[in-house]
Amino acid sequence: MISRGDICWADLGPIVDHAPAKRRPVVVVQNDIFTHTSIGTILVVAMSSKLGRARLRGTVFVPKSISGLPHNSMIVPTEIITADRSRIEQPVARLPRPLLDELDAGLRLVLNV
Repeated sequence: MISRGDICWADLGPIVDHAPAKRRPVVVVQNDIFTHTSIGTILVVAMSSKLGRARLRGTVFVPKSISGLPHNSMIVPTEIITADRSRIEQPVARLPRPLLDELDAGLRLVLNV
């Protein structure tokens, strides 16, 4: 079962302008109250192995030793995506609480809440 804080691979489809696309890692940010239902979509945040994004406020560095991914990565909270549940693969890892707290802070910054 997919839960908040899970790192999963997702097929985000073809590239359109500057939106994240193709098969890439994402972090589930949706509240489990909704994730653990039959709702057909899940809110996720894109990850990137382009570490130059580390300069952006709110990004979260995730070492490959934690993420289960082939490269060190950044979670990019400006890239919030509503993804069809069928496009989300099973989790490869779960963010530890300190990194999830950093992501929450980044999301609050982006959303101004």
